Amino acid sequence: MAILAEPGAWGRRRRRWPGSRQALPVPRDRHLTGVFVGSHAIAEGRLTRERLRSLSYRRLVQGVYADPALDVDHQLRARGVALLLPSGAAIGGHSAAAWHGAAFAGVHEAVTVVRPAEVEWKGPRQVRVHRTDLTAADIDVLDGVPVTNALRTAWDVAALEPLATAVAALDAMVRSRSLELSELARSLERGTGRWGVTRVRRAVPLIDPRAESAPESRVRVALVLAGLSPEPQLDVLHHGEFLGRVDLGWAEARLAVEYEGEHHFTGTQIARDDVRYARLRAAGWRIIRLSAADLRDLDSVVVRVREALAAR
Repeated sequence: MAILAEPGAWGRRRRRWPGSRQALPVPRDRHLTGVFVGSHAIAEGRLTRERLRSLSYRRLVQGVYADPALDVDHQLRARGVALLLPSGAAIGGHSAAAWHGAAFAGVHEAVTVVRPAEVEWKGPRQVRVHRTDLTAADIDVLDGVPVTNALRTAWDVAALEPLATAVAALDAMVRSRSLELSELARSLERGTGRWGVTRVRRAVPLIDPRAESAPESRVRVALVLAGLSPEPQLDVLHHGEFLGRVDLGWAEARLAVEYEGEHHFTGTQIARDDVRYARLRAAGWRIIRLSAADLRDLDSVVVRVREALAAR
């Protein structure tokens, strides 16, 4: 009796019973593509242990490897973890959000797995496992991976992640139309006594799908919590002429906050930004420009904005 892996799903193996069609022999040391469980590939003759060590396959988590041609990000690592999951468990939380329009988890962040109480599984290192109420209705299979559905993912993100991180993911999920905000609000109304409900109640009122990036969401949350509520993606008009759109703005104070990610530092984008900022300043607007370094000290950002608003 031979045991083979289904194409592209090493670790989810099917049995060939006596009398079934004979499996064709598989050449040894054939270059493996995709994501696979190393011990299964060796057992099936796809790879030798020596070749697994000597070739440049990338280890995603203990025992799971990927073709070196693939870009390793958090979602790929989650795919690797999915090959190890017992029945009834699923990729969840911030990791599952990648399948619902919010691929923000960092490559080195632990992969989140949720499991019901009756399923015992600890997982390898670099995986955080949460025991919770979980039913088959909470799980979708997307791209061959069991992940929590958008509504359940949103709840778990809000319950598990720091507030600003959670709101950034929820903004993106609503913006991508993977999640209906009204549906999450109804779930919250019915959620009295449910695990994580207090944290979810805090996050939901802060959701605003107008945010176009996770850093914008994080800055906005810090400002709103400080009582300095800006208008996201504010169109600036001067005497009826459109001057541009700013990430966060206060129209009456003519103050804008702009988060500048990596793409803002390319040659053509620098020139476009300079023209836009010149037009805004000529119309009396002040601009606070932020970069990734500012995200490490959002309290200082709040102070800068508060002082600028007071100085108008």
